[in-house]
Amino acid sequence: MDAVLGGSKVSASSVGELSDVVLAKKGDKVAFERLVRKHSVSLYRVARGILKCESDIEDATQETIIKAYKKLASLRSDPYFKTWLIKILVNECNYILRSNKKTVNLGEVETASPNNQYENLELFSVVQSLEPDLRIVTLLFYYEGLPQKDIAEVLELPVGTVSSRLSRSREKLRVLITEK
Repeated sequence: MDAVLGGSKVSASSVGELSDVVLAKKGDKVAFERLVRKHSVSLYRVARGILKCESDIEDATQETIIKAYKKLASLRSDPYFKTWLIKILVNECNYILRSNKKTVNLGEVETASPNNQYENLELFSVVQSLEPDLRIVTLLFYYEGLPQKDIAEVLELPVGTVSSRLSRSREKLRVLITEK
């Protein structure tokens, strides 16, 4: 069943999410937990696209959830909860990347998680081989279904830049996939 909200048609699941956002903003911890559970796979996928180390991915995700909970009142547009959450995550991942550049990890060997279903997907590994600026727009557009406008907002880039990065990414993916 679909509903009309502010002149836009939204699905029943979106209405449920909106009500959870409203409840969470009023302090309902269970509603916030439902929102986090609903978007946990998206958070992992985006963090995995930016970071390589599993512990960094976990740290970024945890910090994102904590910051989102503390700053939930600052969310201006409830329908954009997922975009807002991913923006916090991208900023957190970038912070971790900057911090990691300042340290040298001697002897740290990353072990792949056997439960990680994405490691076995050839396409995901090809996407992982893209440069970071192309990889993140590809993940947000194709895996998370964010429109280019929202990606531009999350990454604080012009929409044209997002569009050109997606175009370059598609071309590189085409070449990488045909080489295999």
